[in-house]
Amino acid sequence: MTSEELFQNIRKKTSFLCVGLDTDFNKIPRALLDTEYPVYEFNKRIIDATEDLVVAYKPNLAFYETLGAAGWMSLEMTINYIRKNFPDIFLIADAKRGDIGNTSKMYANAFFRSLDFDAVTLSPYMGRDSIQPYLSFANKWSVILGLTSNAGSEDFQQLRISGDEFLYEKVLRAAKEWGTIDNTMFVVGATRADHMRSVRKIVPEHFLLVPGIGAQGGSLEEVFSDGSNNRCGLLVNVSRSIIYADGTNRFEITARQRAIEYRDQMEALLIKAKLI
Repeated sequence: MTSEELFQNIRKKTSFLCVGLDTDFNKIPRALLDTEYPVYEFNKRIIDATEDLVVAYKPNLAFYETLGAAGWMSLEMTINYIRKNFPDIFLIADAKRGDIGNTSKMYANAFFRSLDFDAVTLSPYMGRDSIQPYLSFANKWSVILGLTSNAGSEDFQQLRISGDEFLYEKVLRAAKEWGTIDNTMFVVGATRADHMRSVRKIVPEHFLLVPGIGAQGGSLEEVFSDGSNNRCGLLVNVSRSIIYADGTNRFEITARQRAIEYRDQMEALLIKAKLI
């Protein structure tokens, strides 16, 4: 999927919503525990309830890896279900890998060949050779950590390294040269809205994956105002506020209602910006 195809899907669905499938076994409704793969059943119902409202899903691999073989099977089943039924959905592996050499190549093979994700989140702090193996795959994306929403981002990412330049700005300037706008995007936390304009100056045409809306308190309006471009250029991720909005066995109904609320806000912003 190219960046233009991603934008056209945003226009078609009047939404730039990405739902994070951070499916915690301990939080899913007890009624699902009688099924063979409860995590997959939870995901399937969330997907069926929201697929027309979203452009992307982002499983967080930690929630699957912690369950061992059963968790990995649930992840594979989730991917296969989306691929078979909703092929226009953009699939992001939230893995935050960052190794080099043969290890990096094996990770790339795992996410892009074995699991058939469209994209994977990556840490760039070991340099170009930690990202390059992923960029060698046609029609696949590297989602590079730029400025994250956690408090610890101040430890390194927001260090001033020369004059007024932050370390994260140096990383963005370097990393944007490794790929193109059709295979590289950057993670920028919604709680860092005060830095969003500086990010856009450095990567004006790239897509940004933006977590931190909803439970983490980021403002959708501020993110769009400071972070959008002439092709929207945003995938805004919401996880807990949608998938855990209701703890009963009617959870997917409430999840859909929450997703509609986000889609409606996004549609209004896209209309105001004359992007649809």
